[in-house]
Amino acid sequence: MIQNGTPTTARVDKFQHHDYYNIDELLSEDHLLAREAVRAWVKQEVSPIIEEYSEKAECPTQLFKGLAEIGAYGPSLPAEYGGGGMDEIAYGVIMQELERGDSGVRSMASVQGSLVMYPIYRFGSEEQKKKYLPKLGSGEFIGCFGLTEPDHGSNPGGMITSFVEDGNDIILNGAKLWITNSPVADLAVVWAKNPEGKIQGVIVEKGTPGFSAPEIHGKWSLRASITGELIFEDVRVPKSNILPNVVGLKGPLSCLSKARYGIAWGAIGAALDCYDSALRYSKERIQFDKPIGQFQLTQKKLAEMITEITKAQLMAWRLGSLANKGKASPAQISMAKRNNVHMALEVAREARQIHGGMGITNEYPCMRHMMNLETVLTYEGTHDVHLLITGMDVTGLNAFK
Repeated sequence: MIQNGTPTTARVDKFQHHDYYNIDELLSEDHLLAREAVRAWVKQEVSPIIEEYSEKAECPTQLFKGLAEIGAYGPSLPAEYGGGGMDEIAYGVIMQELERGDSGVRSMASVQGSLVMYPIYRFGSEEQKKKYLPKLGSGEFIGCFGLTEPDHGSNPGGMITSFVEDGNDIILNGAKLWITNSPVADLAVVWAKNPEGKIQGVIVEKGTPGFSAPEIHGKWSLRASITGELIFEDVRVPKSNILPNVVGLKGPLSCLSKARYGIAWGAIGAALDCYDSALRYSKERIQFDKPIGQFQLTQKKLAEMITEITKAQLMAWRLGSLANKGKASPAQISMAKRNNVHMALEVAREARQIHGGMGITNEYPCMRHMMNLETVLTYEGTHDVHLLITGMDVTGLNAFK
């Protein structure tokens, strides 16, 4: 139970990092310091409460400010615009540690940084940057990203949300669905078609008449993350709120690449948490007069889990190295997102089996991670869509048309 924002029973976070190939030697001191700081915060602020919040399907909104304080909003964006001024690997390891705590907590941060701050930084006017980015970086403002629609998920180009011009304003109509943070957001970066049918980004502030963001209930996944809709009914927005420096799908898709990159790292965190719990449990659980970790089938599971985690760690590190040079392609990011999320989901399932019946309880993190990862497998591009992106990249043939 949660009383006054604090759970009456708190799970102790005993996590120890696992680095079978000494990949930490490839990280800088800044990367390691950032990771340790975020890990300590997760152990203190997230792990003790997350099972209860997930069980109650409540979002721990008090964490939004803490995420800002540890630099989780836009770590690789310039400090002058509210970011952390770090590189892409630092962004990755921060997302990894947050998702080790919970995929929903990582979603809070990655939406704010990659899908709200990033498009304003990259495509916004100087006035927009100065007005919004410092407040988003500090957590004073919470943002959300409006792309997916009720009838247009994997095909964002088919969106029907649109606006018409009216003097110095535009009038926006339409709806967006499955929007992380929307019910508590102070602003939304919304993608809509202009009068010529071309896609543009628009900043819509909370409280604008005709704009509502009802919460979605009944989720069995990402239960500690708040998700909702965005509804626009003749919403009047100043033309100055249009992002001036991009037209077309390039805008939202570049934001998705940034977010997908963070997920490729983040999913490793969920896998590490499940593996760590399963490894510890296998040494403590006695059956037939010996720990279950001594049985060959349990060792097979654990050996395969750490092998797949290690492969994902190497892929993420290499992708980060390419991203630091501006050489990480959207197709490479798709491959890493697809592979690493699928890996994490399989690790969560195997870890749950090692825990036996206890694995379905909230005494251990495996079942919560497993349910969360079912969503991560789908959002920011589904598992199958990312496969086709890779297929198109290697063949030069477009399966989407």
